[in-house]
Amino acid sequence: MIRELLCGQRDCIFVLPYVALVQEKVRGLAVLGLELDFLVEEYAGSKGRFPPVSRRGRRSLYVATIEKAHALVNALIESDALRGVGLLVVDELHMLGSGSRGALLEITLAKVLHLSRDTQIVGMSATLGNIGELRTFLKADNYRDDFRPVDLKEYVKLGDGIYEADGEEEDGFRLCRRLKLNYSSAMQKADPDHIVALVTEVIPEHSCLLFCPTKKNCENVAAMICKYLRRDFLARRQTEKEALLRRLRDCGAGRLCPLLSRTVPLGVAYHHSGLTADERRLLEDAYAAGVLCLLACTSTLAAGVNLPARRVIVRSPLVARAALTTGQYKQMAGRAGRAGLDTRGESILVLQEAQRDKAKTLLCAPVEECRSCLLADDRKILLSLILSLVGLKVASCVDHLEEFLRGTLLFVQRERQRVRLEDVVPSCVDLLKVKGLLHAEGRNLQVTQLGRATFKGCVDVIHSEVLYQDLQQGLEGLLLDSYLHLLFLVTPYDLAAACTPDWMTFYTQMSSLSASELKMCAAVGVPESLVARMAAGQSVSKSANMCVAKRAYLALVLMLLLKDGDIWGVAQKFQLTRGFVQSLLSSAAAFCTCVLHFTQELERLWPYRSLLEALTRRLSYCVKTELIPLMEVAGVTEARAKQLHAAGYTTPTHLASADVALLVRTVEHLSRKRANQMVATAKMLLDEKAAALQQEVDRLLAVPPRPPDLTRPSQVT
Repeated sequence: MIRELLCGQRDCIFVLPYVALVQEKVRGLAVLGLELDFLVEEYAGSKGRFPPVSRRGRRSLYVATIEKAHALVNALIESDALRGVGLLVVDELHMLGSGSRGALLEITLAKVLHLSRDTQIVGMSATLGNIGELRTFLKADNYRDDFRPVDLKEYVKLGDGIYEADGEEEDGFRLCRRLKLNYSSAMQKADPDHIVALVTEVIPEHSCLLFCPTKKNCENVAAMICKYLRRDFLARRQTEKEALLRRLRDCGAGRLCPLLSRTVPLGVAYHHSGLTADERRLLEDAYAAGVLCLLACTSTLAAGVNLPARRVIVRSPLVARAALTTGQYKQMAGRAGRAGLDTRGESILVLQEAQRDKAKTLLCAPVEECRSCLLADDRKILLSLILSLVGLKVASCVDHLEEFLRGTLLFVQRERQRVRLEDVVPSCVDLLKVKGLLHAEGRNLQVTQLGRATFKGCVDVIHSEVLYQDLQQGLEGLLLDSYLHLLFLVTPYDLAAACTPDWMTFYTQMSSLSASELKMCAAVGVPESLVARMAAGQSVSKSANMCVAKRAYLALVLMLLLKDGDIWGVAQKFQLTRGFVQSLLSSAAAFCTCVLHFTQELERLWPYRSLLEALTRRLSYCVKTELIPLMEVAGVTEARAKQLHAAGYTTPTHLASADVALLVRTVEHLSRKRANQMVATAKMLLDEKAAALQQEVDRLLAVPPRPPDLTRPSQVT
């Protein structure tokens, strides 16, 4: 990427699967960007400009999630700027096989391949099965390397034995050793899988990751292990652990998880999506620094930030209730071995005797093949693709659409997926016509106004009609004396579908609404009587729309969150995890951006534009107004923003001009590395804003291509 930016003088796009990874890379690359004079721009959640700001002689590195990368490529196509991208890098390329997100990644790559043939694409993964098909799809060469800086040994635990896979043995395993167990009967009952024995072989001198099948299991196992650890664990790096607990309490507005308050002093913590992003980041930093020696975590950590360990223990061959795939197992086991710190790494898969055959599959079988997901979820991504191709004028008829689809992974796999483009494409076009998103003039296809708003806003075609109806209905009586109505409109449909309300809590919260808020709820289809009947366990009318009721429930969560700014308090009131509440907030902010772009394409919906701009900003940060400017700097959390503001650093300009040494002395628990990154990202943010303003100045001062001839007399006809 650096070679392309500096030598090729073209932009680069770096695609990563998760927001946390994007933020981590933006922080890390910002320092490099300042030194080498290129911009690092974050495209994740509600962040990112469409179309991107054009620079004067400076190149940009766009670091994006899968969803934002797709929107970015669309914007570059529409502004005829895609050829300015010299390199597109995709980390975790195996995500191509991951449902609708994988399908989105596939169509993003297909668009770049089709429209900008001199843009290089590099895909990286440690867990790809069908390399041949992917090479055909990407028209790519393959570079494969088995080198690991630290040797990895993979083991299986059965009973009290530790086994290594060995094809020459009759049952496929060779006994390496027996665990030295000194368990009482009570301890054997509490820990039948001997997890304590496995972790205490390496901690506290070395680090250990313990992957558990569920979030609850992470917490239970962390608590159980701490019951049996030696008390001398408490004295190890005690001052730093106390500082970690203070920082956890600060980011919880004075509250601390009772379980973490018991486990952290022993160097142990749990890590899963039920924690807030700030809590997870603090625990990750403490683990990376050696303050924590054991994390009990879910599988998402394996694909997240880089946290290696001397030993990885896979607690069960399950993820929730689903069987662990070979790819998932390889991701977890691959965390073992810390370059520069360990001479070796080891993974141990804990199994019951009945699961012996499963172990052979996980350790010895090739990873699963990556299959196109364009037809998944009722073909919604394929429908979105066809709509955007017509809207971007890449295709104007069914023949052109079929030609484009011949460049997808789906076409490469057409025989085993039993797909005929000549059947699939016309049926999708017909469905888009029925939905009012496309219309035809002879053989030529064109997008309708609603269709254009749908693809420009990156709104799911399945939901675009409902969204339009909701927004239209809102114009007839939009509630403006509270945020509730707007929040209902920007509550993501997919999150609502997966939500199970606590109806008694719903009724209690609804009882405290104002008369105008209750009227609004009734107008959208959620009268107080419906919620009361559900809370009482009574039957309701078949015409009641439960999806709408769930969206109203989540809108109440968001409203309380904006009102109080207290994730802990809101989570307790609605009996939700803190992580879910924060995820709801970031998802609503991202969807609010989509709805804003949607309304910008439909003149009738103009009243929403300024309202949604302000709401996006509130949802993106959900903090006191004076902290918002600091929160715009990548990696600055609410707790850190409060520290900076109290120390006199109240704007990104203050941060950008800060002396790093003074910043470290002034702000408690701020490392020099983090301070350098913070200053660099603040400077990068100011550069981005300055470039956007300069672009607007250039636009205003630009000379029209053909100025009017004032010497000729005007004619009136």
